[in-house]
Amino acid sequence: MLTFIFGLWLSLLQSDSLDSFKLQKLISERDQLHEEWKTSETKKTGIFGNRTKKDMVETNEWLIRIIQKDNQIMDELRMQGTIDKVTISQEREDYKSITMKLEREVQILKRVILEKDEEISARLSERRIFEWSSLILFLISAGLGWWIYRIKKASAG
Repeated sequence: MLTFIFGLWLSLLQSDSLDSFKLQKLISERDQLHEEWKTSETKKTGIFGNRTKKDMVETNEWLIRIIQKDNQIMDELRMQGTIDKVTISQEREDYKSITMKLEREVQILKRVILEKDEEISARLSERRIFEWSSLILFLISAGLGWWIYRIKKASAG
């Protein structure tokens, strides 16, 4: 059981690192696209060092690629957020079921304790009856012995 829990915990850590690795990869690709855009921005292939329409179109294409990469990054972040929400809700349900189970066990234990308390009270009342009957029997025996002693003393004397 302990190895199962450890394996589950390890897999969760690995999935988090895989998700963050994928996100890091997307960010590095975006950084690379940004560098390419910067170089395309400095291109001036026109007459007298001016920018041409072709240079501007190329720059716009790099911007479009950057926006697409940004959208991929946002999609990945949304997916990770959704996974986190699902994980949290599953954990909440797990804790809720554990709490319900423990509550049932507490109720069972309370019922057992009440039954044992009633049993103890019943045994104590039986013990009291035995003590009282023993005391009464002792007093009767002592009274009877004293009475017999007085009869024997009176007949002897």
